[in-house]
Amino acid sequence: MSAALRDAIVAEARAWIGTPYLHRASVRGAGADCLGLVRGVWRAVIGPEPEAMPAYAPDWAEAGRAETLALTAARHMMPVVLAEMAPGDVLLFRFRPHLPAKHAAILSDAGRMIHAYDGACVCEGDLAPWWRRRLALAFAFPGAGR
Repeated sequence: MSAALRDAIVAEARAWIGTPYLHRASVRGAGADCLGLVRGVWRAVIGPEPEAMPAYAPDWAEAGRAETLALTAARHMMPVVLAEMAPGDVLLFRFRPHLPAKHAAILSDAGRMIHAYDGACVCEGDLAPWWRRRLALAFAFPGAGR
């Protein structure tokens, strides 16, 4: 079951490729930010979102300094050791070591990820050294197992 679920997660994330970046949005083809991509994949593959999304500004991590994204992921997903991450896992990144994790992506293959970021669209790209240095946490969707 977990391999099929992981394949479904990656396939759904890839279906979002080309969706324009739009802060706080989560509509395939219309707009999504990095969290919106994860939320949309959750809805399509897992079911209804487990909690309402609070309002957040683009600078929420810098302003609040709380690990909001990581704590929310931990409430609904299984933590994954970074050395054991697999396709379908959610990756969280810190842009600065002293700030909370602020960016999310879905690992699509060994060394590749799908994500959305300001000024671009949902895309699939390499988990290049720049991203690897900022990788902070990983989580598995419910039922994806190890």
